[in-house]
Amino acid sequence: MSEQAGEAIARGAAPIRRGAVAFIFVTILLDMLALGVIMPILPKLIESFVDNDTAHAARIFGLFGTAWALMQFVFSPLLGALSDRFGRRPVVLLSNFGLAADYVLMALAPSLVWLFVGRVISGITSASISTAFAYIADITPPERRAAVFGRIGAAFGAGFILGPALGGLLGDIDPRLPFWASAALSFANALYGLLILPESLAPEKRAAFRWRSANPIGALNLLRSNTVLAALSVVNFIAQVAHVVLPSTFVLYATYRYGWDSKTVGLTLAMVGICAMVVQGLAIGPIVRVLGERNALLLGLCCGATGFMIFGSAPTGPLFWLGIPVMSLWGISGAAMQSLMTRLVAPDQQGQLQGATASVQSVSQLVGPFLFTLTFAYFIGNGAPLHLPGAPFLLAGVLMVVCVAIAIRTLGATRSER
Repeated sequence: MSEQAGEAIARGAAPIRRGAVAFIFVTILLDMLALGVIMPILPKLIESFVDNDTAHAARIFGLFGTAWALMQFVFSPLLGALSDRFGRRPVVLLSNFGLAADYVLMALAPSLVWLFVGRVISGITSASISTAFAYIADITPPERRAAVFGRIGAAFGAGFILGPALGGLLGDIDPRLPFWASAALSFANALYGLLILPESLAPEKRAAFRWRSANPIGALNLLRSNTVLAALSVVNFIAQVAHVVLPSTFVLYATYRYGWDSKTVGLTLAMVGICAMVVQGLAIGPIVRVLGERNALLLGLCCGATGFMIFGSAPTGPLFWLGIPVMSLWGISGAAMQSLMTRLVAPDQQGQLQGATASVQSVSQLVGPFLFTLTFAYFIGNGAPLHLPGAPFLLAGVLMVVCVAIAIRTLGATRSER
């Protein structure tokens, strides 16, 4: 019997097969591909339904994004609570089958209404990411969670790189082909999970299902149940708001300030994804072992603040690129924070915790775009007291400094943990 299996039995869970973590990695990768693959395709598909009216298509695309984030907000705690009651495996598998069906629906959508329904379903099924993180918390000893969360987080970077590239290549052949390809991948992943993925939450560790903890507002009560957990949740929310500056204003900012074409923008995004993958996959484990989770969290937040400041103040494109490796180290804080938070709740609350955290993040996706796009528009407009195109990134940097201050106050000065 392997050491990992022995640890699983000691915790009351079924022995975990080696392929289980790989399956969770692929699940999250496909969820990120679900977002990335349609980035270059969905706006054009929407345009085709509105007689190629770009302005009208842009408004509809924004509505689709809001609907997706709203579904994440509503269903993340629900799926988390269901996974605490019935186990992680059925929730993850049903979500994968649902994602495959959603891609088929979007590939066949004859109208904007059906395309909108597809985006709503996508928001619901992608909410299973919180259950996937709860699965990792179940099967991983607390002292190793930061490193494993980091490796799983590399799936986000991979999806960020592969998704738009795959969508663009297939979309050149047919605008609906990316959806068919993603449906096939999701369905294959679900079938693979039926054969490989064991349950991670033992029956005796499951919690009764309660509606008051399965809705977004009720789920937040868990985040307020502990002073440190509440403070880390605030840090997580502010940091997630700051992160939204990248998808909401980067393309506009880079085109306006540096005059980059679409090729340069795409290569820069690929560089961001590659650096994130390297940090998530290789650097987090050793850094956390040396510094401990608390100090790793502070280091990551400081790197995020510094990276945003470089982005916002860089007068040239090459100087902007220098900030990318610094910014990528921000990823350390996410894994460290996840690990710290999982230590503060019971085993039968891991799903609820991840669902509540995902809901908090979805709220940031509703708030952030308005905050940063309006800031950008104001500081490049004629009425601005100072012409400052980098203002959104500088604002994000300030938000990260606030995160650092809250984290220091909450966690205090810490020594390296072993």
